[in-house]
Amino acid sequence: MELHSLKDSFDHVAKKRKVSYSKTHEVTDLIVQEINKAIKVMQSSTLEYKSELAELKKKLQEVSPLNQLEGVQKELNIALIKYPKALEKVFNPDISKAYRNIEFDSLIVNQIIASHFYRQGLFEVGDCFITEAQDAEAAVAMRSLFHELYQMLEAMKSRNLEPALKWAAANSNKLKENGSDLQLRIHHLQFVKILQKGSRDEALKYARTNFASFAGNHMAEIQKLMGCLLYSDRLHESPYAHLLSPTNWDTVTNELTRQFCNLLGQSYESPLSATIAAGIQGLPPLLKFMTVMAGKKHEWQSMKQLPVPVELDKEFQFHSVFVCPVTKEQSTDDNPPMLMSCGHVLCKQSINKMSKNGSKTFKCPYCPTDIDSTQCRQLIF
Repeated sequence: MELHSLKDSFDHVAKKRKVSYSKTHEVTDLIVQEINKAIKVMQSSTLEYKSELAELKKKLQEVSPLNQLEGVQKELNIALIKYPKALEKVFNPDISKAYRNIEFDSLIVNQIIASHFYRQGLFEVGDCFITEAQDAEAAVAMRSLFHELYQMLEAMKSRNLEPALKWAAANSNKLKENGSDLQLRIHHLQFVKILQKGSRDEALKYARTNFASFAGNHMAEIQKLMGCLLYSDRLHESPYAHLLSPTNWDTVTNELTRQFCNLLGQSYESPLSATIAAGIQGLPPLLKFMTVMAGKKHEWQSMKQLPVPVELDKEFQFHSVFVCPVTKEQSTDDNPPMLMSCGHVLCKQSINKMSKNGSKTFKCPYCPTDIDSTQCRQLIF
């Protein structure tokens, strides 16, 4: 991708600038050091300063600051000259020839934009946009929902887990259906937080109250947390010190956002962000293609498909249709794709048929794993 080469060019400029900066400081410090030495000698001597100044001049000539800086500065200048050329090559000022004149539903577009602002926590901006657009009222419903999410996230920034715990408890069954252990992970953070305060008895009481329902599937993790009780007064020096890492909070924050969006039927990433990011990747090859097509006088508007592939990264490759390998039929809302414990996927009706409506286990058609239909969970593409 051309953007990758542009990033490499930018990184090259940044590297040369760093080298130049470091070398300049090194030479400057050396000059200052020699001058300070000369001043110190002159202050302690009653003789004339000519000999000291001559010696200083000789040492500065040996340092040769201009010669030392000339090379690195020249390399930096070359990199700076090449970078704008790379920018001009990648960012064509006229991108209109790379898209078709397609009529968009302004209502849907405005809803997507407003929802994007709410996803980012920019509620005032979203409200202002809706007021000016005058036709994005459907996005207003998203405001209160994402406002709830950002209240939880803001609370977590100040290490307050109560809003997140309440939400997870209220949606416990749905989280279990999705195969998520988010509720336990939030309890995990709260347990460690209590233990950090040195209150072992309170932490044990919290564990007895909140961990019992998770023991069936997460006993090993709970046992590890119980081991922390032995080091309540020196947890940071214990074998469990990694549980204090701030990255644990970041991980749970991301999972909370993901599960919140999932329960809303929304994607984790903003559709607007994903569309723009994919467009940025696809634009350079399209512009190149259009340059060639213009020379051959082909009409872009009349083409039904691109004659050249436009490669996008994996995060922009979606599979909106799933065909069950058993029935050879497409999945539907009533017959969704289900992920089995072995990692393979079948449609729900196929699993029900093979398991006699959940009355027995069955073998996966792809591998010899015995499958329990109650452990299968729905996949959302």
